Amino acid sequence: MSRVPFIEARGLHTYYGASHILHGIDLTVYPGETLSLLGRNGMGKTTTLRSILGLTPPSDGKVLINGKDMTGDPTHRIIRQGIAYVPENRGIFPTLSVLENLIMAERPGVSGNRDWTLERVFETFPRIDERRHHMGNQLSGGEQQMLTFGRALMTNPDLIILDEATEGLAPLIRKEIWSVIKTISETGIASIIVDKEINSLLRVAERNLIISKGRIVYQGSSEELATHPEIHKQYLGV
Repeated sequence: MSRVPFIEARGLHTYYGASHILHGIDLTVYPGETLSLLGRNGMGKTTTLRSILGLTPPSDGKVLINGKDMTGDPTHRIIRQGIAYVPENRGIFPTLSVLENLIMAERPGVSGNRDWTLERVFETFPRIDERRHHMGNQLSGGEQQMLTFGRALMTNPDLIILDEATEGLAPLIRKEIWSVIKTISETGIASIIVDKEINSLLRVAERNLIISKGRIVYQGSSEELATHPEIHKQYLGV
């Protein structure tokens, strides 16, 4: 594994209006690594992701992508460094078909690779293959989430950011999504994952950060975190 982080956030302070949300967040993700971001609701997880992506720019601190300082750069330039984002609200185009949603996102990776093709996405998500000519707004919530995943993979990313990817889905769909997340990690794509299913996270993540009130209060391997139920109780409410 390369010791140059793919993403490095240093001392991020982010505000919403007068509200100080992030208080000096430090975060690193290495190529091929799966990192989980844990914490109760409202503690700063999504704001951390948005700060890294330039959607809610930090007022202080730095964001480096592959060692390059991209603090303050527009989101589209940050994304073009090889990042795919699966947001909490899915963000598909409701009046385009499944096929059109995927084709719009299609592009080679930063290195020119085209590992994720339309055919591979449909093989990975046979459910949306069956609905390839349905409009986005004709899909169930689970199918929309699969389409969002597929669209992200069509960009051939080096890193994928997943914000509550299994939230509100039926148990069988959640199981399918976690299987895909595991597959993605095995192909060498790095991930940052925000999710409430801690047991599933611990099975796929190599490292875990816990955020509380806009600060990192714990970081450690999945093996370490699994053996500290008191930390779960204190910061995760489980």
